[in-house]
Amino acid sequence: AVGAERVEPPPDAASVSAPALTLRQAIESALRGNPALQLFAFQFRIQDARVQQAGLKPAPALSFGVENFLGTGEARGLHTAEATFAISQVIELGGKREARIGAAQAGTSLVEADRQAGQLDVLAEVTRRFIMVASRQEQLRLARSATQLNEQTVTGAEERVNAARSPHVELDRAQIALSRARLVERRAETELESARKQLAALWGESELILNGQLVGGVDADLFQLPAVGEYADLVRRMADNPDFLRFASEARLRDAELRLVATLRKPDLTLTGGIRQLQGSNDQAFVASVSMPLFAGRRAEGYVAEARAQRERVDVERRVARVRAEAMLQELYQELSASVQEAGTLRTDVLPRAEEALQETKYAYERGRYSYLELVDAQREYLAIQSALIEASSNAHALRAEIERLTNSPLTGAP
Repeated sequence: AVGAERVEPPPDAASVSAPALTLRQAIESALRGNPALQLFAFQFRIQDARVQQAGLKPAPALSFGVENFLGTGEARGLHTAEATFAISQVIELGGKREARIGAAQAGTSLVEADRQAGQLDVLAEVTRRFIMVASRQEQLRLARSATQLNEQTVTGAEERVNAARSPHVELDRAQIALSRARLVERRAETELESARKQLAALWGESELILNGQLVGGVDADLFQLPAVGEYADLVRRMADNPDFLRFASEARLRDAELRLVATLRKPDLTLTGGIRQLQGSNDQAFVASVSMPLFAGRRAEGYVAEARAQRERVDVERRVARVRAEAMLQELYQELSASVQEAGTLRTDVLPRAEEALQETKYAYERGRYSYLELVDAQREYLAIQSALIEASSNAHALRAEIERLTNSPLTGAP
């Protein structure tokens, strides 16, 4: 197993109230309650009905006919009429019934492949929205931290102004910055609530509810970064993606359809038998006939050509999809590597330096060696680096989710 690099969260982050929702719980809730996945139950019922219908043999036909009546001369009236009661049965040749059943069953396999791909889509979307909630939680914690810093700055500015060590304008500026920080905090709260609702919508809820209980937040370590892994290994895993397995199921369906239309080259027989009533002599006689359409092979060539083209199209689409998926995987892999490296650099190098610079600036400001603007600049830089760390970590997990969607296998290091 490949390890994951541990990145510590930014300091001064407030905790989210319990109970918390885990990613596994979110996935299980979505798989149970997602409306889009529930539609596949109807698709399977439709396919079962199609298989049942495909297995039916042609129904016999009952016919009644009257000849030589209501004419002229001897055919006047009904005394020369001939009435025929007959029953007809189509005898299918060439394995048409078996081919129909095979095509219907192949359609069921295609629906199953679509269901697996749909589940993978839902899983990936749950992961993306879960990461978004985790990111918005960290942004809210950072906004609260910024508010606390500005409150401390206002307190310090009041002391300096009261001691006649700074002009009153510094206090005004600090109070303005505090008001703006509180606005940012309220906006972060709104964005977090919106992200929570979007996550809950995946299992049909308007609020983040699990088992009838409102969830306080998501249980996620956003700063435990996923391992990048080897690109060649990811390419090999991509073959198990339901999107590509769907092409295999569609190929089997097109093969079955090709076999079905090929059976049209052999014409069916229609057997007819019955009794004829001769009204003129009051006699009865048996009648029988056999019929077969002509030129069936020639008429089927168009259907065969269409089915063959549909089958060949599947192979081309599979190759095109494979090329596009590999190009997307390469891009996602590079972006993931860059995001992990960026988050690691911010955590190990940039953030500690920014924190040290902020403490030194604050110390110097309290002793009158630095101005208010220098303190504010240090605070902004410190908060901006923390925000960049949150964004880089969120991007890493989001990119990991996209790679997992392409490869149909998890990477190490989940939020």
